Amino acid sequence: MTTITAFDSWIACRKPNPQARLRLFCFPYAGTGASIFRTWSDGLPADVEVCPVQFPGRGTRLMETPFTQLSPLVQALAQTLVPLLDKPFAFFGHSLGALVGFELARQLRRRSGVQPVRLFVSADRAPQIPHRDRPIHALPDGEFLVELRRLNGIPGKVLEEAELMQIMLPVLRADFAVYETYVHSTEPPLNCPISTFGGLQDHRVSRGDLEAWRDQTSGSFSLRMFPGDHFFWNTIQPLLLQVLSQELGADG
Repeated sequence: MTTITAFDSWIACRKPNPQARLRLFCFPYAGTGASIFRTWSDGLPADVEVCPVQFPGRGTRLMETPFTQLSPLVQALAQTLVPLLDKPFAFFGHSLGALVGFELARQLRRRSGVQPVRLFVSADRAPQIPHRDRPIHALPDGEFLVELRRLNGIPGKVLEEAELMQIMLPVLRADFAVYETYVHSTEPPLNCPISTFGGLQDHRVSRGDLEAWRDQTSGSFSLRMFPGDHFFWNTIQPLLLQVLSQELGADG
């Protein structure tokens, strides 16, 4: 008989590995789900257990109401993932996912003093940098779709599928609300190393935005820039996984 645990709905595409020395929790960007990490196990060391996080409102949790604020989302994650923190763990997040990983690391520190062995931040400005762009999560559908097309995160063919977009819009609005209503609060830096990644042609997140993450750790810091825009990782994924493998190996 299979035992269903509280975290099962939150972790999708997971391949439990009793021999793993480390778990890598992966947080998706706005509008996406855990499936974007489904092949990562194939490109990372066998002793790393990949745990793709599934937010409510998508994939296997399509009928659940998505979060619209960061704090409740992080609190739910901190409570639910406790059983999986019995081994060393690291966080990877892209854009919105990076912010979730950062705030979850701080929440876990407040709750129990536990921190990831490393925080991987991809395509997101440091949290202490104020929002520069106008909020879009409450725009009328037509204007919201125009902004989504401009951001280049959703294929044009998908944006043209009216029925599909009616399903996706509430989740996209909720995710953008989570990101755009975030207010940073000052706390001591994390102790864990922070590794940041960015796209050389990313007009939303600059090298300086990424460099500013250095202030959020008392440990080591690194920054790597790759060819591509805000979604650079879609085209250089093997190289990104190679870098993650090297750094996770060093964290062993």
